[in-house]
Amino acid sequence: MQSSKNVLSMNEKEFYLDFIQSTAKIGFWEVFLDSNTVIWSPETYKIHELPLSYKPSVKEGINFYKEGYSRDTISKAFKNCVEKHESYDVELQIITASGKEKWVRAIGKAQVNNGICFKVSGVFQDIDEKTKITTELARREQLLTKTFELSAVGTVTLDLKGKFLDANRSFCETFGYTKNELLALSFLDITHPNDKNKGKQAIMDMMNGKVNYFQTEKRYLGKNGRTIWAFISSTLIRDNNGQPLHFVTQINDISQIKRSTKKIVNLLDTTENQNKRLLNFAHIVSHNLRSHFSNLNMLLDLAKMEIPESTENEIYPLLKQAVDHLGETVDNLNEVASINTKKDIKLEPISLLPTINNIANSIAAQIIATNAKLSINVDDNITVMAIPAYLDSIILNFLTNAIKYKKPNDNPVIDINAEIKNNFVILKIRDYGMGIDLQKYGEKLFGMYKTFHKHKDSRGIGLFITKNQIEAIGGQVQVESEVNLGTTFIVKLKNYEKN
Repeated sequence: MQSSKNVLSMNEKEFYLDFIQSTAKIGFWEVFLDSNTVIWSPETYKIHELPLSYKPSVKEGINFYKEGYSRDTISKAFKNCVEKHESYDVELQIITASGKEKWVRAIGKAQVNNGICFKVSGVFQDIDEKTKITTELARREQLLTKTFELSAVGTVTLDLKGKFLDANRSFCETFGYTKNELLALSFLDITHPNDKNKGKQAIMDMMNGKVNYFQTEKRYLGKNGRTIWAFISSTLIRDNNGQPLHFVTQINDISQIKRSTKKIVNLLDTTENQNKRLLNFAHIVSHNLRSHFSNLNMLLDLAKMEIPESTENEIYPLLKQAVDHLGETVDNLNEVASINTKKDIKLEPISLLPTINNIANSIAAQIIATNAKLSINVDDNITVMAIPAYLDSIILNFLTNAIKYKKPNDNPVIDINAEIKNNFVILKIRDYGMGIDLQKYGEKLFGMYKTFHKHKDSRGIGLFITKNQIEAIGGQVQVESEVNLGTTFIVKLKNYEKN
């Protein structure tokens, strides 16, 4: 006889039954067909969000199911259970008494006597949370699958030995293989022979947990034997216990970039060699021209001393003028060459206002002779980074140009302003003179030997040299001008910040 201690009492059985129902969110129900009576367990009421005082019926119970697929499915299943004695187990949606949509599992089984169903018993379970999680996981998996397959970046999964598990369309198109062909290969099979050992240590470090991912550039071979340069990013996927499962590797084809880079490097090498040859050529030409000019000038001086009467010939002044112009040209070429060939130019802080004042004092005679009005609005704390000789030359050229190209019957008016913007000093030198037609001459303004006014002293070299000097000290120059309204030169220079 079994001990009473090992047998659950009726109260204990009811306790454990209620515990199971509430914990698993499972309710019971029964439908007595002869009396059309419906009985729900407390958990079933809870799932429907109804009070225990509610009196359910078959029709009302079915109407809790969401209209459409869920209601049609449960109606058919219950009917077949009664008429054909077919059990059912379905997962559908209901609308609770509070209007909340909820996923439930409904199980029904017919109780039959003499071939006639007299009762249907069933189980009713709240599976809303589980179903939503499952649905979301399925959605994410579908999204991940589409992202993998449609990505413009070649992506593959590899087992721990490097054999292909999967490859997306972009990878297949890049390497010329079908997916089935790749599944018979390993990553090492398509790696360039000279790069087979590249990245092996990184793979071991990932396996050992030292690094999470690995990136490098490697060469591979397409199906047609073409070398493919690729930038790869690889990571190791682990299971919940931290054990390695497989690798996911992305490959960007950078073959075109590599080819373009090689062309650029070759072009730069060629350009550098050409520049060196041109520089040597410029030195040779400059030296030879200087020598020829000196010889010609000396011969003219000798002729003037030894054969004075030759200077009275009408040809002599023209010859002298031609030689002088040759000397001026040589000086200009030397100046331009010296600016463009200087390397490692060392800039120093220079106070801008004193420099402007010194230049203005050096051309005081021109200012007085032309009755020029010079307005200087420059803070005495502004300091620029420049080469003193270059800064002097830049300001001098702009000021003398402003005086030189005044309107014929007007006195020169020159405004000089400076301000600091974004760690640069913006120097503006404005005149109200003849102005320049920028639509006509804008692209040629800073060209060598380009002139825009019929002035006897115009040589077309000043602005060219000035622009080269500005750029040599890390600055920029722009111009705004209108004919008969004047010109503004805007010079951007490096600002010096005191520590």
